[in-house]
Amino acid sequence: MTAAGLHFADMPAPLSLVALLAPVLALIAITPDPIAFHIGSISVYWYGVCYAVGIAAAYVVITREARRRGLNARLVDNGIIIVAAAALAGGRMYHVIDQWQLYKDNLVAIVLPPYNGLGVYGGFLTGIIALAIVTRRWHQSFWRWLDVIAPGLFVMQAIGRWGNFFNQELYGPPTDLPWGIAIDCAHRVAPYPCTTYPLLTTGFQPLFLYESISGVLGAITLLWIARRYGRHMRPGDLFLIFFIWYAAVRFALETLRTGNWTFFGAPTAMLISGGLIVGSLVILAIRHRPGAAGGDRWGDPPEPGWDRVQAGDDDDEWVDDEDDAVPADAAVVEGEAAAGDDDVGRIEDEEPDGNDTTGERVETGSGSGTDSSSGADSGRAG
Repeated sequence: MTAAGLHFADMPAPLSLVALLAPVLALIAITPDPIAFHIGSISVYWYGVCYAVGIAAAYVVITREARRRGLNARLVDNGIIIVAAAALAGGRMYHVIDQWQLYKDNLVAIVLPPYNGLGVYGGFLTGIIALAIVTRRWHQSFWRWLDVIAPGLFVMQAIGRWGNFFNQELYGPPTDLPWGIAIDCAHRVAPYPCTTYPLLTTGFQPLFLYESISGVLGAITLLWIARRYGRHMRPGDLFLIFFIWYAAVRFALETLRTGNWTFFGAPTAMLISGGLIVGSLVILAIRHRPGAAGGDRWGDPPEPGWDRVQAGDDDDEWVDDEDDAVPADAAVVEGEAAAGDDDVGRIEDEEPDGNDTTGERVETGSGSGTDSSSGADSGRAG
């Protein structure tokens, strides 16, 4: 018996923690099949499945945040399709430029499936442009919707990045860490051939996993900030925090990548990340300087259930009234009031509470996401 009195000489040595976890950690060392399933002759790839699930999860988060913050959550139904399509196109263009060597001899592969590559910063650019267009067309606050969308972007990133695992991409240099992932010879970048780094004994840094974990933590953090400090924040602040967080993580991970798209020898994504961090910090500093203390703030969220009261109104039917958006039913009320002076006088004499009700209805309709005071903040589109 040993000094501790718990181990006999003929008993096997106690298992270490690493040995106990080895079967679990070894699961990430597989080389997965990128195809999830087939529909007839059509192959459905895990990459697309992961991003589809990510978009669906982002939709749930964005819709709930929009409702909690007093915006018209029904606008998300159409808006997410438009913005996601624009982001997909921009992300694909960025990836093609980044990995031009893969497409220069086969240009048709750019537009034909499988779409195995998207560049996040390209998606940010075109997605933000699309959001600016739809919010202007729908008379919504661009900056407020950016804040609502930000946690959803982190959620989509956390799920969608697992598509890179199935494609065996977005990995870093070789590592002996227990969570290193195997990359088969066909998916290796030039500096790491199987002849030098054997498949069975070489693991690589799972950069996709680091971004996925960052997305989970980022979403939780933004949702907590929105609830704890949101009423004091200016519209757009939360999205600027999102930019700083994502860019800082991306800047760090770019140091582990090889074969990056470079600009004068520096990774382009690292340059963009540095610019986003500095730019976002400068904008936050300007927006919260002492002289800007009276700027627009989110304020307190509406009472729970406000959207159910509003659901009976046609508040999604908007009419233009010069620069302001007024619900269609409110415009009808105003028109009827202007058309009949005698009727208005009778309403004022006999039912004084009617005016208050009408005023509340107009206010409620116009509050479903419309922010006429956001013009001072709408000069920045990412």
